[in-house]
Amino acid sequence: VNHGVMFAATEREGTRRRQQVDTLVEGVGLNRLTRNFANLLKPMQGDSKGKCMLDGAVSVSDRDAVRMSRWLMANDGLFIGSSGAINCVTALHVAHRLGPGHTIVTILADSGQRHLTKFWNDQAMVSLGHDVNAPATLDIFEQQ
Repeated sequence: VNHGVMFAATEREGTRRRQQVDTLVEGVGLNRLTRNFANLLKPMQGDSKGKCMLDGAVSVSDRDAVRMSRWLMANDGLFIGSSGAINCVTALHVAHRLGPGHTIVTILADSGQRHLTKFWNDQAMVSLGHDVNAPATLDIFEQQ
């Protein structure tokens, strides 16, 4: 075949994952725009400049979600799930971008209790190549 074919290395024989965007955090990483996010991209009612309700998005790796969850457990005693971990990584990125003098609010929507067999299973995380040791500081998240 010479024309009309697009190839992605993630699609080569024997490498296809269960989901195209398969992450530790369930429901995150969809490769389509859902209706609720599409609605956020519409101009806000009464805004003459056409601003939408969505300011942006932050991509968080599985590695950073695991590291943040372990840091929060070791330093704050918070046993959160994967969604809460990515929210905290995102809040940290936003705080770095905005600088001092701003208040950042996030939601820790899930407990680690629902994630005992995968996200909080150190053996499973190590088998997936993740470091399960709590980072010494949050500075590791600035290096990205």
